[in-house]
Amino acid sequence: MKRVCVFCGSSAGHRAEYRAAAAETGRELARRRIGLVYGGSRVGLMRVVAEAALAAGGEVIGVIPRSLVEREVAHLGVTELRVVDTMHERKALMADLSDGFIAMPGGLGTLDELFEIMSWASLRLHMKPCGVLNVAAYFDGLLRFVGHAVVEGFIEPEHGAMLFAADTPAALLDSFANYEAPAVDKAKRALQLPGG
Repeated sequence: MKRVCVFCGSSAGHRAEYRAAAAETGRELARRRIGLVYGGSRVGLMRVVAEAALAAGGEVIGVIPRSLVEREVAHLGVTELRVVDTMHERKALMADLSDGFIAMPGGLGTLDELFEIMSWASLRLHMKPCGVLNVAAYFDGLLRFVGHAVVEGFIEPEHGAMLFAADTPAALLDSFANYEAPAVDKAKRALQLPGG
């Protein structure tokens, strides 16, 4: 695994645990010689994870849309800053550069990025591991909802199981090391079901 993409908030949240976990994630990636790919900002948890990785000698690649360079305050001190035209290009490039994906506590953008990358995995557009860093039980409700969607038949059990969860970056990265993408193809299975 050469690089991992971290989705996280442009805000820092109200708990000190969120900032501590972001710093630990940056250091752990650098310790394992895994490059960090992230949203390119120098605010919120994005800044914390990037600066921790840089301080530990890690590679940090930021990807940010041109329209957000001024509004989000792009981090000019990263190893490489890639400026793209749209949010869609941002997500596609982050996916292309990365061998796995971690969502940390964040807001709508983080959830959008996580679910889009999970959706792509369910369609076998990529075969890379995805997980949430469940700091202070932040993602408990989301994990329950994914389980509920599996029970209700909207997410295949194999696709629900693709989403790893751990409360430390080391444990999450360890789970990535043994990942095997499920063989289930959502599109093909939908055609086999009644009403598909």
